[in-house]
Amino acid sequence: MSTSDLVTAAARDLASRMDAAQVQVPDGAQLIWNAAVRHRPALLVRPRSARDVQAAIRVARDRGVRLSVLGGGHDWAGRAVCDGGLVIDMSGMQSVTVDPMTRIATVGGGVIATGLIDAVAPYGLVAATGNCGGVGMAGLTLGGGYGPLNGRFGLAVDNLLGAEVVLADGRIVTASAAQEPELFWALRGGGGNFGAVTSMRVRLHPLDRLIGGMIMFPLSQAATVWRGLQGVLATAPDVMTVQSGLMSGPDGNPAVYLQPAWSGDLRSGLAAVDLLATLGTPLTTQVAPVAYHDVLRLFDVGCVRGLCWAVRTRTVAGYTPEVIDALVEAARALTSPRSLISIHHCHGASTRVAPEETAFANRRPHFVIEIVACWETGDGAHHRAWADAVSDALAPHAISGGYANLLGPGDKAQIEKAHGDNAARLIAAKKRYDPDAVFTAIPLPSVS
Repeated sequence: MSTSDLVTAAARDLASRMDAAQVQVPDGAQLIWNAAVRHRPALLVRPRSARDVQAAIRVARDRGVRLSVLGGGHDWAGRAVCDGGLVIDMSGMQSVTVDPMTRIATVGGGVIATGLIDAVAPYGLVAATGNCGGVGMAGLTLGGGYGPLNGRFGLAVDNLLGAEVVLADGRIVTASAAQEPELFWALRGGGGNFGAVTSMRVRLHPLDRLIGGMIMFPLSQAATVWRGLQGVLATAPDVMTVQSGLMSGPDGNPAVYLQPAWSGDLRSGLAAVDLLATLGTPLTTQVAPVAYHDVLRLFDVGCVRGLCWAVRTRTVAGYTPEVIDALVEAARALTSPRSLISIHHCHGASTRVAPEETAFANRRPHFVIEIVACWETGDGAHHRAWADAVSDALAPHAISGGYANLLGPGDKAQIEKAHGDNAARLIAAKKRYDPDAVFTAIPLPSVS
């Protein structure tokens, strides 16, 4: 039977098990954020429940059709969209149920960060998220999840309390510390490689407002600013996490930015954040007490769906002179005003989790450098070449491995080291829960 015949048979089987409107032949519209990905599925299923997901997985397996799971749609490499296969699109599963007494939210598989934050804000609560509001919570959390609150509350993965998972054999299970503990361990850093996560239980934290915003400096002050930032962060309390990086400034030229997030006492926080502005002569300073939702919106403006993107990453121990030189050269060689570099600081609560406690292993203080090439149309070869050159320049000064949520299929050396000493256990979990490799999410090492 041809592939098209298999897909037709799968569509017929699914239509008999759920509402016909949930089973669609894609119309060619872009399903994910990155227009550089040309994958086009043959069949799209929009589930409303774990039972619908179960049906989709069983039918795809019975009919021999490849499948993938689409959450927020921000996997830059496009693994969420199975070319020529069946995509389980979780975008309809956006329920958020909040228990303000236990400070726990139950989050549907299609919920994005702002959806969660907006649901918990009326209770004076927040959740640990990434830096962009449009990113799906499931994919972010299962791979790690650096964000503005990781110094105080840990990574997003550290706040995962449990998950409802549909396994490759169609079983619906709960993974938590008490139930399927090995699956729960693997999910926390191993991504969606073990099943389709239809909902998660995440820990919430009391926080009404924080001090956040953006400070931008001219590129000529980059070395001075980053040297000063290194000193500030060496003694920074858990309540202050500072992302930094490079992007186009208000005049269109490359600029250095600092994005502080202070989640402690607001009065003392203003003094601490004001200190950052003295590291150079700012082009702009826009920092104030804000709702967490507003912090997430800072980068959503630039993360436009329909543009073309390529991402590279390196992890470093600090802003050494060599790292700073490589970053400054990257700014000078920029091929697009839309391209940028974001540097995520891992410290505080995120570093006080034992490496073996979760599959996410890098618990030393560190900085994840996210190298983002962005362009409007075309094959983007020279933009990707810029990202490759920046990655290569940083490689001699980087920690082995990397952040798996950002690694692509070509980053083989980093993939093999990304989970440190947890690699063998992670692969054993993969063989146990998904021996036929039905699910492909963030890259896993190839331990035999």
